[in-house]
Amino acid sequence: MDRSVSLGFVVKGGLWGRAKDRLGIAASTNRLSNDHAVYSAAGGLGVTIGDGRLSYAGEKIVETYYAIGLGGGPHNALTFNYQFIENPAYNSDRGPVSIFAVRLHGEF
Repeated sequence: MDRSVSLGFVVKGGLWGRAKDRLGIAASTNRLSNDHAVYSAAGGLGVTIGDGRLSYAGEKIVETYYAIGLGGGPHNALTFNYQFIENPAYNSDRGPVSIFAVRLHGEF
């Protein structure tokens, strides 16, 4: 990516009576420079993009997660995550894509 803008925040669960929980939301928009988009559309390859058929469009991502605080330590949590990506890898012919994830984090 050559240009990116992002914004996000986290709200602690004390607001709804679950002090160890957290809710996070973030959004970003990513763009390529004109030269980079032309290079990729002509078949150029990059680390994460390039299949020779780039129909360029800016990539937009929205992500949210909810972390349930678990006992045994301040960082132990079960987290549910969702990402929505429009024009993944800057290609309007791809997506949109929804990604779901679950993570268990524990420290001793």
